[in-house]
Amino acid sequence: MPERLVHLVGRLNAVVVSSGPTQSIHFRDELVRAMPALRTFAFSLTGNPDRSDDLVQETMVKAWMNYDLFQPGTNLMAWLFTILRNLFYSDIRKHKREVEDSDGVHAARLTTAPQQEGIVTLQRLRERLEQIPESQRAALLMVGAEGYTYEEAAVRLDCKVGTVKSRVSRARAYLSDMFAFDGASGPLAAI
Repeated sequence: MPERLVHLVGRLNAVVVSSGPTQSIHFRDELVRAMPALRTFAFSLTGNPDRSDDLVQETMVKAWMNYDLFQPGTNLMAWLFTILRNLFYSDIRKHKREVEDSDGVHAARLTTAPQQEGIVTLQRLRERLEQIPESQRAALLMVGAEGYTYEEAAVRLDCKVGTVKSRVSRARAYLSDMFAFDGASGPLAAI
């Protein structure tokens, strides 16, 4: 028997001796007798001796912790096999949701920028927009934020398409200067 399981049996003995009732002694003896069959069943599920021993150990601990749920006179082996099988399937379900990331590359991509930086930038943008003349601000917001074409914005603003393009260009240039962007990159490039 592997050393881990021998240690487990030793711990079960210590608990049984301290608790005293003959029912728990009988239950402990039945658990120990079931170990070889549980190991064989666990190995048939996992194909890995170490994982099999882990499953048997988890089964023994779970069975001992739920000793009061076992109904004497029923099939203890069937109960233990059910516990072992359920533990095995629970592990499979858990591992399906896990992603192996031993070098941390996946975890590094899951980080997000702090939200307060975006809030501060948005507040600065609002303040700068207030400094732009109304005609330029309206054209910029219609084309950049609301998604109107230059032609649609010209109709709504009741001016020529060239005037809208000029106003948007001047507003973008002002914002680029204020935020130190080169006009072609950064968070305001889409505006």
